Amino acid sequence: MKTTLLCLLIAALGAACLQRADRAPPASDTSAVRETTATPSPATPAPAAAPAAAPAPGATKLAVVEGFLTPESVLHDPVQDIYFVSNINGGPTAKDNNGFISRVRPDGAVENLKFIEGGHGGVTLNAPKGLAMRGDTLWVADIDMVRSFDAKTGAPRDSVSLAGLGAVFLNDIAIAQTGALYITDTGIRFDDVGNMLHPGPDRIFRIGSDRQVTVAVRGDTLGRPNGITLDSVGKRFIVVQFGGRSVLAWKPGDKAPSVIAKGPGGFDGVEIAGSRLLVSSWTDSTVSSYETGQEVKVITGVPSPADIGYDAKRKRVLIPVFSGNRVEIWQLP
Repeated sequence: MKTTLLCLLIAALGAACLQRADRAPPASDTSAVRETTATPSPATPAPAAAPAAAPAPGATKLAVVEGFLTPESVLHDPVQDIYFVSNINGGPTAKDNNGFISRVRPDGAVENLKFIEGGHGGVTLNAPKGLAMRGDTLWVADIDMVRSFDAKTGAPRDSVSLAGLGAVFLNDIAIAQTGALYITDTGIRFDDVGNMLHPGPDRIFRIGSDRQVTVAVRGDTLGRPNGITLDSVGKRFIVVQFGGRSVLAWKPGDKAPSVIAKGPGGFDGVEIAGSRLLVSSWTDSTVSSYETGQEVKVITGVPSPADIGYDAKRKRVLIPVFSGNRVEIWQLP
């Protein structure tokens, strides 16, 4: 994709617009702890350079890892003790088969920049976004497909198309203990000059262990859903709005989610870190905690913070800087 168009896409992805149930999966799916994730995406043109505000007390930047190409999601694999980074490498809706996934060691060294690479080794990967793991299988959201790979070798394993149900912009993934996948669809597109459109609908898809695809929930109340994670204690999903200002809770079977917190909006990634609920925001270039429902800024001054990851072993927040082609590693107290 031409550089000019990509710049426009990035600008559009930073814009804040405030902004739907089909067959629901068994409630037992929420008994699991999420093993990832989900994508690019955001609202109100985000400033090209956010002010270098000081981080919240105790948050320390440990490392900045450069050399990525539109990094969208970071996931810690605790078994291999490695960080996976999804790289869109072009337009977030371009089916150009040049997306890739990197392996990064916890010390910040890039072990393999293109561990899984579209167009090589039988791999198809266009614009990878949200990541999730179950066992030794790495799952990836890729526009209107969900693909899986061997997390140790990078070999392709499976792919499931959601195009038949009209998937528009698959973003983030959470995996239930049953093996069912839950994938957000932000419902956005881009025109020929890079303007962000929202044809919708806003949805969360479910892929069962039998590979059957259904719509778990849909509606405007999802607010262009972006990040999703599983709260094993509350036995619910936590979903953050890219096009709104709400942090949502939703259980399979519910017709609509409920609002559990409000913040600046333009939300992307969401992770549960102990008793903390961590959420990244493009609107004010932060990662905030919503432990009590109130926003507490944990990390500030990080422009275009996409789908964050969490290293529970070391209590680290892993931030892909979408427009900066880098990953920042932050230590929590």
